[in-house]
Amino acid sequence: MENSFRSIIDQSKSILILLPTKPFLDQVAAGLSLHLCLREEKNIQISSSSPVTVEFNRLIGVNKVSSELGNKNLIIRFSNYKASDIEKVSYDIENGQFRLTVIPKQRIKPPAKEQIELSYSGVSADTVVIIGGANESHFPAITSKDLAGANLVHIGTKDISLSSNKNYISFSRPASSVSEIIYSLIKESGFILDQDIATNLLMGIEDASDNFRRGATAETFAAVSDLMMVGGKRLSESIPPKITYPAGTIPGQLIKQQAVQAKKTMEVPQYKFTKQGTSSQKLDQKDNEEKVDDAPKDWLEPKIFKGTSIS
Repeated sequence: MENSFRSIIDQSKSILILLPTKPFLDQVAAGLSLHLCLREEKNIQISSSSPVTVEFNRLIGVNKVSSELGNKNLIIRFSNYKASDIEKVSYDIENGQFRLTVIPKQRIKPPAKEQIELSYSGVSADTVVIIGGANESHFPAITSKDLAGANLVHIGTKDISLSSNKNYISFSRPASSVSEIIYSLIKESGFILDQDIATNLLMGIEDASDNFRRGATAETFAAVSDLMMVGGKRLSESIPPKITYPAGTIPGQLIKQQAVQAKKTMEVPQYKFTKQGTSSQKLDQKDNEEKVDDAPKDWLEPKIFKGTSIS
């Protein structure tokens, strides 16, 4: 098999994308972008052993991330229903459709619709793409016997160390984010980039690079430009601006407090002169009510100055 990303995808019938344990937003964005890109051409599934948290809800297609590994076999369970209450199970084909019949024992009710649980098991993928991660402990699923014969592909900003000595093809290289690498692989392989894929990749790049303050290069900004040209939306565009207020205030109170403070600043202090006329002190409330009548009388009369000589 050729080692180009396009040739690996073309020769794969079923693809499984694995996210690492406790993935970052960038890793989830990268995996979802690849899933969106290939879903029309391939039987593809994306799985995470860790629960998908609220912070990933902004990503498009996040509901496609499954906690179950593989969808080879369908499993039907009846919750809170005793297996001993079932007499027999049979199936037949009716009008080309499969029908399963569960027959309970006499005087026992059959399972209710609310008690039916559907799940999947078994992995049928012939290619497994692992996103990010540093070692095998981040991808416990790759040790499954069902994946023993699958081709293993790793995409990340750093190479991965596999203790089991599994053979794998690496497309890892230094970059601002895994999303930037996924963008490069999609572009080089000639796959179609749409607005949803571009939006996910932009969110991943912006989050991993701390809004382009860490690890961003000329290639990063070129990728961002291309993704925005496709119609991708940046992470900052999807989050309303955060407004903060001083502790103990609410909108409206701050303006009122500032007005009161400005009024206090503009007030002119009143002073009371002493008899000696050499010092002054600020009037208190009681002094404001008193009359200033202890000053010399001549202070209040007009002053006439006389010169002793005329020049």
